[in-house]
Amino acid sequence: MSQPSVDSFDLAILAILQRDNTTPQRLIGEAVNLSAPAVQRRIKRLEQAGVIAGNVALVEPAAVGQPITIFVEVELESERTELIDAAKRQFSATPEVQQCYYVTGEADFILVITVADMGAYEALTRKLFFGSNNVRKFRTFVAMDRVKVGLTVPVAGLSLAAASSARPRHAFDILPDAN
Repeated sequence: MSQPSVDSFDLAILAILQRDNTTPQRLIGEAVNLSAPAVQRRIKRLEQAGVIAGNVALVEPAAVGQPITIFVEVELESERTELIDAAKRQFSATPEVQQCYYVTGEADFILVITVADMGAYEALTRKLFFGSNNVRKFRTFVAMDRVKVGLTVPVAGLSLAAASSARPRHAFDILPDAN
């Protein structure tokens, strides 16, 4: 699969959208020195190419009764392809699993889980780990504080001034700070 072509305008647009994807296309255009229709076309192309994987609302877990974040290392008994695929499907289908990574090293998977309380986590462990013949062991890490949470991909070395040399304005000048 070939990588889609992404230029400095696309990177500037992506930087803005990652901070706030509700930014009006007119403001994005002003920030990167493109017309709003050009911004719209680029966003559509980036979505179709899979560069923009989705548009979501970030929800504060505690505000919806899921205040506990847990990281779990999972080690499988067998690494046969069909068993790994079965574990991927099970973890992906579990609503409490926010993120699932198939990794190298001692663990086979790293999971990020949110739950209401430790009783809910215990019930989940019975379902996902103790109830599976292919889980050798798992190790739990409970987050004490959510210091930084996000899925923003750095657009390394990007200078919005370079992408918009006709304007001294940076895209982030028009956006409130994300903190």
